[in-house]
Amino acid sequence: MSTSNFEQRRRLLIAGASAAGLALPAVTALAQAPATRTLRIGNQKGVLSFLKARGTLEKRLAPLGVNVTWTEFNAGPVQLEALNVGSIDFGDVGEAPPIFAQAAGAPLVYVAATAPLVASEAIVVPKASAIQKVGDLKGKKIAYNKGSNVQFFLAKLLEKNGLAYNDVQHVHLAPADARAAFVQGSVDAWVIWDPFLAAAQKNADARLLADATGVVNNRGYYFSSRSFADKNADILRIAVEEVAAIDKWFGTDRAAAAAEYAAILGLDRSVAELTLQRRPIGTVPVTKAILAEQQVIADTFFELKLLPRKISILEAALAGVA
Repeated sequence: MSTSNFEQRRRLLIAGASAAGLALPAVTALAQAPATRTLRIGNQKGVLSFLKARGTLEKRLAPLGVNVTWTEFNAGPVQLEALNVGSIDFGDVGEAPPIFAQAAGAPLVYVAATAPLVASEAIVVPKASAIQKVGDLKGKKIAYNKGSNVQFFLAKLLEKNGLAYNDVQHVHLAPADARAAFVQGSVDAWVIWDPFLAAAQKNADARLLADATGVVNNRGYYFSSRSFADKNADILRIAVEEVAAIDKWFGTDRAAAAAEYAAILGLDRSVAELTLQRRPIGTVPVTKAILAEQQVIADTFFELKLLPRKISILEAALAGVA
């Protein structure tokens, strides 16, 4: 069929459908530019879960011809493993995972950071436990996710209370397995973050022994790969803007935010309320001062022989970081 005949037939089809009052989604789709880029997001349960549920990022990126895909992870280390093998382009993570990932050669860069989340990670014990202070943890079994932010928190908490890192028994378990071990009494304490922390307090008879206040900052970070960031600065800027908008909304209407948080993440309303109650508001640019905080963590892990080599966090900075 010639081009002119094809165009004439297309117009007749559109005219006929319009006369019949029919919608033409397929024709409309043909008129739109096809997706030429893809943003693959790896997220944990948190702010990015809201972004996925609302679909606002997809709407903003559609005019740029950008497709968005999502994969949920239960902790930061596995997210960064996915980044390292090229499976995702953007995600959210705590302080420690990007340090271990950088030491392993992952090509990550820090894109944005949260305000310090000092009350959002803690060490908990069973309500009936005889453990009343951090010093009582000597010789005890402590469960936590290896390579996560809570590992640094535990190291500094022990140090602050006169205990050496190896004065306790380290039990490396992912959050779901750690909760099961905690409930069954297989471990004496559990170091964990929200919303798992809030759920343990509300539904697993957990008593808070100490949170990160006065111990570590516990920032969250948004990351990408160096190659993706270099080629897609516009996509990452929009993603961070959308994250910041949701973060800001958390602080404007806590009741509505808790209801939506509970629905999206499948949590009890009380767990969502406690999680948001202690979450400060703020998505901020990554600065050299913030990266210096990460350098302290990296140096601590190296001194504890948890890192295979010394690293420079500035090597994971975006170009032009102030």
